[in-house]
Amino acid sequence: MFFSKIYRRLFCASAVISTCSAKLLWGDTKFLITFGDSYTTDGFNISAGVDSPVPGFVSSNGPNWVQQLGTTYNVAGTKIFNLASGGATIDAKLVTPFEPTVLSIVDQVAQFKSFLAPKPAAAPWSSNNTLFAVWIGINDVGNSFGWTNITQSAFNTVLMNRLESQLEILHQNGARSFLFLTVPPTNRAPLIIQQGQTAVQKIKTDLADYNAQLRGLAAKFQSKHRDIETMTVFDTQPVFNTLLDNAKTFGFVNTTGFCDAYQNGTPSMTTQISPCAPVDNYFWLNSLHPLFTVHNMLALAISSALSS
Repeated sequence: MFFSKIYRRLFCASAVISTCSAKLLWGDTKFLITFGDSYTTDGFNISAGVDSPVPGFVSSNGPNWVQQLGTTYNVAGTKIFNLASGGATIDAKLVTPFEPTVLSIVDQVAQFKSFLAPKPAAAPWSSNNTLFAVWIGINDVGNSFGWTNITQSAFNTVLMNRLESQLEILHQNGARSFLFLTVPPTNRAPLIIQQGQTAVQKIKTDLADYNAQLRGLAAKFQSKHRDIETMTVFDTQPVFNTLLDNAKTFGFVNTTGFCDAYQNGTPSMTTQISPCAPVDNYFWLNSLHPLFTVHNMLALAISSALSS
């Protein structure tokens, strides 16, 4: 009984954030085009060709949320084109990624314009059957929250303006249905916890402001473009916080740290290296990335939210 209550809390908390208009339901979505960072990428390199193989590289030691939407929760035969790049920020000129080969949202949108906007034979998408999903901000906030030469809220506005310019490009090229994911509570990730309570509180405040501005951007963009069919802002924070707050219920043995032996991935999703518990018992694979079990719950909540 308690477990079912937790599940209801998980999905109800997420569903109420999934707002605005929703004409394109998940069951009618034939194409999903995704943009983002390491939480989203599967290693697909569209510059090698629209039909090129998907390497399947993920940060979650198992299927991430996009892969789960494409398999377990795929009810319409949805085809996915994942343009995300590990380490991505909105614009590398605003927040520098960890290495220069990382493709920012600006770069990813440029790839969409080059390879998918022409609607090649392998991707015959249309405005009324395609969902454009964007999950970005983890590295923008994570890399900048400690800066002392800026006002965080003002800088978040700069980020939103740059993101809006990329949404305009997508809209100009036929995008009419959008899904935005808020930045999860990375203040609860080992990377931030290890920096002390001051850092935890500082990034938590910055995350709240970034996510509030993201919601404002979505509403503004929809108001500006009356032809938008679907505008959904999915709040990932209730999902993460519910799982973290009820760790034992969901089978997590550790929610504040990780096993050093697992941090770069394991041969299987159930690998165990003593003295650690099996890898799938952990919330965090390493200092910042949650395991596939978390992504699975997230994908289920997203598919549920997009279905109503």
